[in-house]
Amino acid sequence: MKKKRKMGFAAAILAMVLLFAGCGQTETKTESSTAASETEDETPVHVLALKGPTAMGMVKMMSDNDSAETPADTFELAAAPDEVSAKLVQGEVDIAAVPANLASVLYNKTNGGVQVLAVNTLGVLYIVEDGDTVQSVADLKGRTIYASGKGATPEYALNYILEKNGLVPGEDVTIEWKSEHAECVAALAEDADGIAMLPQPFVTTAQTKKETLRTALDLTEEWNKIQESEGTASTLVTGVTVVRTAFAKEHPEAVADFMEAYQASVSYVTENTDEAAKLIGDYDIVPEAVAKKALPACNIVCITGDEMKEKLSGYLGVLKDQNPETVGGELPGDDFYYSE
Repeated sequence: MKKKRKMGFAAAILAMVLLFAGCGQTETKTESSTAASETEDETPVHVLALKGPTAMGMVKMMSDNDSAETPADTFELAAAPDEVSAKLVQGEVDIAAVPANLASVLYNKTNGGVQVLAVNTLGVLYIVEDGDTVQSVADLKGRTIYASGKGATPEYALNYILEKNGLVPGEDVTIEWKSEHAECVAALAEDADGIAMLPQPFVTTAQTKKETLRTALDLTEEWNKIQESEGTASTLVTGVTVVRTAFAKEHPEAVADFMEAYQASVSYVTENTDEAAKLIGDYDIVPEAVAKKALPACNIVCITGDEMKEKLSGYLGVLKDQNPETVGGELPGDDFYYSE
């Protein structure tokens, strides 16, 4: 990932002064400027990602970095969002892949201390059932859905989709909340008529335990249908990649290099399922067999710039309407969205 990066203006001037101060050596200003125009930026980047889809897109650049004779950067995986938050706030990591709403919370908590570089994962929530009774959101009326994530973004995303389709959560649809995804999978295994809301790769995990399970609804598609009907352009977003604002200001070339390698990594992962699944298994993100089946449904992307802002800001706006605390109380300002 490390490449030649241009020196800052002040550094270039300093280099010229030192050259002119050499012992009797004389160089023209043109020669000095040329010699000092490029240098190796040795700034290491410390990257942290959550295990799961938000880390999958990085796996090729992780592998390339670790297999280099002298790894330029440091990659680390975390099991829980709290671990990522703490290290970002304390300045122990420079770039991190985090849940989309957590990025907004951290922005508000740190007074603009983080910026979003890219949307890395679109929605990964699905409605699954053992049968063929659910063809639309309307078919959920009168049913019970097993789900986890109460008080968090899965609940608010589900409520939004139900309400926009004329269904009242808790009245028209019963939601039985579980503490974790594995409990939903277990409930499905025991309930022949069960319906569950699960994220990938847990959908694939559930299907390995109960092969007759089918994906009935893609909640990202259902979200997009609502947006299209209302003439808006947000989407369901699972994860984003953020950078500490101070690091981005101090090392813009390092950030640019990271983003170039990151985009290439995402392209590799989305275009080479078998090879990417092996790397994902090697890094213990999820088992290789699960990754191979789940990758096409994980919606791994690298969306930047104006499109990132449009999709993410709209999504955060929906969450704020459901519960302002999910985004840290207020929607982030324009400086939340990184631009070169």
